[in-house]
Amino acid sequence: MKRVSWLSPEAAGNIGSGFDQIFVSHAHIDHFVGFDHLLRLLVGHEKSVQLFGPSGFAERVFHKLQAYRWNLVESYPCDLVFVVSELGTTDSISTTRFRLRKAFAAEPSVSHKTFAGVLCDEPTHRVSAAILEHGTPCLAFALQEAAHVNVWKNRLLQRGLPVGPWLHSLKKAVVERRGDDHLIHVDEAENPDRLVPLASLRDLLTVTAGQKIAYVTDVADTPANRAAIVALIQNADVLFIEAAFAGADAALARERAHLTTTAAGEIAREANVRCVEPFHFSPRYTGGQERMLAEVMAAFRASHA
Repeated sequence: MKRVSWLSPEAAGNIGSGFDQIFVSHAHIDHFVGFDHLLRLLVGHEKSVQLFGPSGFAERVFHKLQAYRWNLVESYPCDLVFVVSELGTTDSISTTRFRLRKAFAAEPSVSHKTFAGVLCDEPTHRVSAAILEHGTPCLAFALQEAAHVNVWKNRLLQRGLPVGPWLHSLKKAVVERRGDDHLIHVDEAENPDRLVPLASLRDLLTVTAGQKIAYVTDVADTPANRAAIVALIQNADVLFIEAAFAGADAALARERAHLTTTAAGEIAREANVRCVEPFHFSPRYTGGQERMLAEVMAAFRASHA
């Protein structure tokens, strides 16, 4: 299963070689500075990473990569590939590859159509984006998991089946919607080559709908932005949304093209999200995070009464 991350100031320090897909809202320094740390971690690993961002994103990745000298790349045993896709419109994506072994020279870009801002559609998850205005194009994201699969360990014991890595293959087959005749390799000590049809193993599992997780940051509070955000994040289980300025500082928020606490709560309420997680408070409110959170929650709950 692919691992996904938003490349934000909060996440950049935790990104390692286990990530396959990274989504960048925009290239302001506080949201893109983590790329250099990511690059340092990945050089020397055989790895292909997909990066997604707004219009003009591939050029910025190129300049980041070309800020360093790569005259020793022939000494690296592994190749590192960045597959950089930028969402130019809600129905068009352009992709450019950069390879370590070619000193990260940009390969010719390839464009393809998409639908409703869908950036990737994997068996395990789908990620969609909305193009928002922040004085520059800025993406908001929504990740929809395919399913959650849990194993009943008591049923494993009842059937004398072992706990082990083979259960990951079983879960993966269910998430990928394999047919009942799909064979699962059950790694038993006494019968290491045993293959069992998926149909006879389904009773070991509980399958529930996957979560929808949304991420919105650095956007102006405009009617167009609100409409696009609400459409993207509708019915999300968890919404991470910026609340950069207090409600009383709406004029400053408009000047800086950010959301207020009140706007964040109202958007979450209108989109009928289950849980809202405000973040990205302006440093001017250092020490006042509880007040900021309270303002968001007051706006969020206002019409639920």
